[in-house]
Amino acid sequence: MAYSEDHIALAAEYALGTLDADERAQVETMMAIDNDFVAVVQAWEFRLGVLNQMVGAVEPRPELWERIKASIGRAEPQAPIVLPEAPPPPVAAEVPVSEPLAPPAPTPPTVDGSNVIRLSAQARRWRNVAAAMTALAAALVAMLAVQVYQPEMLPGALRPKPRTQLVEVKTPSPPLAAQFVAVLQKDGTSPAFILTVDLATKNFTVRRVGASPEQGKSYELWLVSDRLQRPRSLGVIGGNDFTTRRALASYDTDTVNRATYAVTTEPEGGSPTGLPTGPIVFTGKLIETVPPGGSSPPR
Repeated sequence: MAYSEDHIALAAEYALGTLDADERAQVETMMAIDNDFVAVVQAWEFRLGVLNQMVGAVEPRPELWERIKASIGRAEPQAPIVLPEAPPPPVAAEVPVSEPLAPPAPTPPTVDGSNVIRLSAQARRWRNVAAAMTALAAALVAMLAVQVYQPEMLPGALRPKPRTQLVEVKTPSPPLAAQFVAVLQKDGTSPAFILTVDLATKNFTVRRVGASPEQGKSYELWLVSDRLQRPRSLGVIGGNDFTTRRALASYDTDTVNRATYAVTTEPEGGSPTGLPTGPIVFTGKLIETVPPGGSSPPR
């Protein structure tokens, strides 16, 4: 429905709260019977409502209320208003009959001031609306400036939300530690075990390749070095395909690299004396397969 500028100005001033009692009653009557006019009023309330968000509620100090109460108590009752009495109408003077009566004076034309009053009220309304819109624009500019430079001064609902930016940091793969392998065999043509040593952790793994377990016997691995007075046991090689231990942790790197690794046949469970008791059946020395810091082989 199309509304006049006067109706739109009334809706704007109703949202601002600047109408007098009669005008507010007129607007509320129109809202009660016209849903479209309700939408016009609500649109103005939405546009002007941000002004309320920019101003926080301020509670008056208690002493101010006390002064108001005291002033009300000291106020004298207002005297009744007495209107002045109207003066009596003038007495018409008697005119001799012989004298001719003067013609009555022409009545001045009546000026219709309703249009002037209506235009004045409409101009006042639009001035109020223009002032409110100017204040709204200034408030929005001030709010944007505060959001940029001092966001902590704004209420929590108006503060800009922090932006979270995900940054992907690619961590280079750690360099590979040096790895060594020894082929434990008897005649150089038939490997029995493959020994792999990681010098970073001092872990070693023995993989069974061609050795066959003997009934009632165990294979035991030994470290033999000219830096040691006697061979050192690295434990019994288990019956599975892979045996992993950390028995090299107590030896320095140079000793591990230069040692000879031997496998003997011992009673089941290993040597009872801590020294080799059976024959040496397989031997081998470590060779470097992955240099320190080298890249992994292509797949």
